[in-house]
Amino acid sequence: MTLTSQDGELVQSDTWSEMPAEPPIEPPADQPDAGRKPFFILYLDGPEYVEELERLAFWVDNLLIPVYGAEATSSAPWCPRWPEHPEAIAYLHGLWLAWQERTGKDASASGPADWHQGYLWPTMDMLRSPNGPFAGCKAGSHRPKTRPSVERNDLTHH
Repeated sequence: MTLTSQDGELVQSDTWSEMPAEPPIEPPADQPDAGRKPFFILYLDGPEYVEELERLAFWVDNLLIPVYGAEATSSAPWCPRWPEHPEAIAYLHGLWLAWQERTGKDASASGPADWHQGYLWPTMDMLRSPNGPFAGCKAGSHRPKTRPSVERNDLTHH
C-alpha cells in the first residue's frame, strides 16, 4: 500500500510501524479554501472515499485490531467485514484521525495517553457494545443491519 505523507512524499508501507502518523496532504495555506471538501470520510465520495477507506482499513487491520482487538465475544462483538458498516467506518475514521493527531511527530508527550483515554476506549466500547453496529456479527460471520426508515414530511407548512 502506498500512502502520501503531509510533505507530499509517497511512502510504500507494508507494516503499521512504517505508516506516516500525519494526515494526508492538505492544500498550501496560500490557496483559498473555496471548494475544499471537509476531510471526514463521510463527506468524501468516489475515488477520494475509496482511497481514504483503503488507508483506514490498512490502519484498522494492521494496527488497531492486532494491538487493541481483544477476542470477539457475544458481549464484545467485532465484524470481520467492518467496512460494510457505515457507522463503524465513521467511528473508526474519527479514531484514526485522532490517532494521527495525538501520536504524530508534533504530538505532545502525553498525546498517546490522551488518545487511549479520550478516544480509543470510548470508541471501542461503542463499536463493540452488544447493541453497537456489530451486534449479531461473529468471527467469520457478518449480519447486515436494517436501519429504521425515515419519513420526510413537508416542513414548510405548519
